[in-house]
Amino acid sequence: MVQFDNSYARLPDRFFTKIAPEMAPAPEMVLWNAGLAELLGVSDWDAEICAGNVIPDGADPLAQVYAGHQFGGFSPQLGDGRAVLLGEVLSDAGRFDIHLKGAGRTPYSRNGDGRAWVGPVLREFIVSEFMAAAGVPTTRALAAVRTGGRVQRERGYPGAVLVRVAASHIRVGTFQFFTARGDNDAVRALTEHVRARHYPDASDTLDLYAKIVAAQARLIAKWMGLGFVHGVMNTDNMTVSGETIDYGPCAFIDGYSPKACYSSIDQHGRYAYEQQPSIAHWNLAQLGSCFVPQMEEELGGEHQAVEALTEVLNSFPELYQTAWVAEFGRKLGLADATREDVPLIQGLLGLMAEHGADFTNTFAGLRDGTARDWFLDRAAFDHWAEGWTARRSANWEEIVARANPALIPRTHRIEQAIQASLEGDDSLAHRLAETLAKPFTLKDEDRDLTFPPTKDEIVPQTFCGT
Repeated sequence: MVQFDNSYARLPDRFFTKIAPEMAPAPEMVLWNAGLAELLGVSDWDAEICAGNVIPDGADPLAQVYAGHQFGGFSPQLGDGRAVLLGEVLSDAGRFDIHLKGAGRTPYSRNGDGRAWVGPVLREFIVSEFMAAAGVPTTRALAAVRTGGRVQRERGYPGAVLVRVAASHIRVGTFQFFTARGDNDAVRALTEHVRARHYPDASDTLDLYAKIVAAQARLIAKWMGLGFVHGVMNTDNMTVSGETIDYGPCAFIDGYSPKACYSSIDQHGRYAYEQQPSIAHWNLAQLGSCFVPQMEEELGGEHQAVEALTEVLNSFPELYQTAWVAEFGRKLGLADATREDVPLIQGLLGLMAEHGADFTNTFAGLRDGTARDWFLDRAAFDHWAEGWTARRSANWEEIVARANPALIPRTHRIEQAIQASLEGDDSLAHRLAETLAKPFTLKDEDRDLTFPPTKDEIVPQTFCGT
């Protein structure tokens, strides 16, 4: 029997609204994550439960409220406008939120329909499970379910629900919601909840903040190492647990460009690939401001509080750079990368940008010698490779194999899977979900999934699905 223990529901009522999912007319399972289901102890769940039609014993459904900076502008109230937190499952692996995304209207829907359509649901299932397999802290996907209803966007689409699993859904924007209202009691309660749930060894508020900052530095370095572009790094899309959340207009780089930006709503490249570290730093500054009142109490004054929090915030660039060097060092087969290796790393990235070399295939090709094939100027690559050969570790092939996936969720393949699903064929979605769950293993029959898009397959923009 599934054991629920809904700690978030025990917070004060102003943190959420109790609400059940809307009924789905004819739920149908599309993708099911059997391994995750076993981990959570929910192997017997069916489409009716996953769509929200049947509430499991012990669950306590609610919609969370939060605020957030969206493209730099502050929205004082957002919240779960199309999702319901079913509850928190306890398993041998820990405590996990079970979130039904696309479950219908809530008080925070802001005139939206509260639903999702099958395209974004398939994308989030496939991408989030790839990220988990690639070793990136992330929310995960238990199930993708068609509802049997229609969702109106630019036209009618099949409705769907994603069953999302997370360490929690507490965001920077959750803190901002209460800070904007001067509700310091709520911020203190949330702080203690986060410390107990995610950072039980944090000695005080400042130490908690430091651990959140460090977790984000490691996370963004992981993103950069995969050529991942989140697309919408608003403060309501940054978890305090350090997990990647909300795979809306996300994409992975094909031909490398540090300015890669795919989101249809990011007109000025605020969340472009190269901007992600600085945006994470900015978001963490917003979180730090939420801690000022309680830090004043703990340290005895506003000046002391701001100074201490600023010192922690200013540690982010160094933490990130250290994580970035280690990440890209491993991609080059360096067991002990240091700052002295930055010119070597940047040298390859510079060549890749100049030639538009495929990000994933270049790094994966270092092991078998095919990396140079992605460069028009082979002599320039060979010159760089001389320094790399002299520097790489004795067991470099093993390190490179573990650090560089052979397969990524290429945007054009996901788009093909979505279009096929709209025509009633889920086979490509199943294939991508299965294959990308083991991204470091390439079978001959899956080699086509390593190919970048042809000119007519390029997907220049991605969309959030709302």
